[in-house]
Amino acid sequence: MTEPSGERTARRRYVTVCALLWLPPGLGMATMVLLFSERGMSLAAVAGLFAAHSLTVAALELPTGGLSDVLGRRPVLAAAGALQLVAFALVGLGTTAWLLTAGMVLMGAARALASGTAEAWYVDTVQACSGPDAELRSGLARGGSATSAALAVGMLLGGALPWLLGLGPDVGARLSEATSGAVLPLSVPLLLGAALRVVFVVYVLAALREPPRPPATPRSVLRGVPVTVLDGLRLGGRDALVRRILLGAAASGSALAAVELLVPGRVSALTGATGSAAIVYAALSCAGFVCSGAGSHLAPLTARLAGSGERAVPAGLAAGAGGLLLLGVTASSVHPAATTVAVVGFALVYFGLGAAAPNANDLLHRRVADAGRATALSVQSLAQQLVGALTGLAVGLLRPGPLPWLLTGAVLLAGALLWLRRSDAPAVRVTGV
Repeated sequence: MTEPSGERTARRRYVTVCALLWLPPGLGMATMVLLFSERGMSLAAVAGLFAAHSLTVAALELPTGGLSDVLGRRPVLAAAGALQLVAFALVGLGTTAWLLTAGMVLMGAARALASGTAEAWYVDTVQACSGPDAELRSGLARGGSATSAALAVGMLLGGALPWLLGLGPDVGARLSEATSGAVLPLSVPLLLGAALRVVFVVYVLAALREPPRPPATPRSVLRGVPVTVLDGLRLGGRDALVRRILLGAAASGSALAAVELLVPGRVSALTGATGSAAIVYAALSCAGFVCSGAGSHLAPLTARLAGSGERAVPAGLAAGAGGLLLLGVTASSVHPAATTVAVVGFALVYFGLGAAAPNANDLLHRRVADAGRATALSVQSLAQQLVGALTGLAVGLLRPGPLPWLLTGAVLLAGALLWLRRSDAPAVRVTGV
């Protein structure tokens, strides 16, 4: 059967938006923890800054998801891009705790606005073109692969830039001196990410045409958002399958928070310098995102091998838990063999979570209506961000070593084990990609 041209166009634009959306965060993630350390922040303070980001996302997830369902996907995505431009500039240039906190809060607000909005646009567009039974998993998998590829490229470029600026005439040192320390070599990837946000906003406004929806007025927005949010919250309470999806997302958030907070310190301890740590961490994270993209790309195959998407999700979560276990048992050793095992564990975390996500989201989209799609995705992201923030705070208080890894591994394994109970609805069986 020939695929409709509208569906192909929607998938191509969705993949492009995913890449443009996640390239700047990839640039920033390569150096952000090291930049905060260079600004004099302790590990606990760094954990607090990331918690400010995650808690802001958690607080705004549902209202912004409702706003996307009521106002439309395109204006909300454009607003997210504009807000993140300001946030990246503040984090890249900020030299005081309050400026860095403001930047992380604004970054969290932008993340909440963007959360699930592009995916909701894609599903809306495809179902408007091909009907409610349109195949979604392959498009979601390609979007996940594009996201991972953008993060990988961003991490690699973001980690290389500070190192390149230190070569030859040491442009980075001159830049820092000329700006009285406001712009460090570690700041440059964030400032480049801010500039790329302009490209993202222009593309969203030009390319993302939406199916017709009732015109929004201030009164309809104020009245419609709370209703949509309450419907999204009730969905998790009355649907066992959706509840498992949400708890799985929460467990994934815990795992990712531990990886993002603890791995830069482990890399810095191995290399002994922030400049070399940035590029090594960037290369490692690039490999991790490549594994995540591979997992996303293979999500339809994983579902076929497992027999259904509902069985593929816990398989991916369990694989990620195994990776955290490997990171935990090697946390106290710097032996090359232990480092190799830790790298394998790191890759396994990303591959497992990458394979689980498209299958979980395919199940979620088949349980929600168009009018509440972005809100349902926001509830999912809320679970991930909130548990991630709490995990980050807990990890920041624990002594470095095996314990933080093993605790988060246990949380992720618990998220997988929840799926062993039979659902109240039959699994969606897979017959093709």
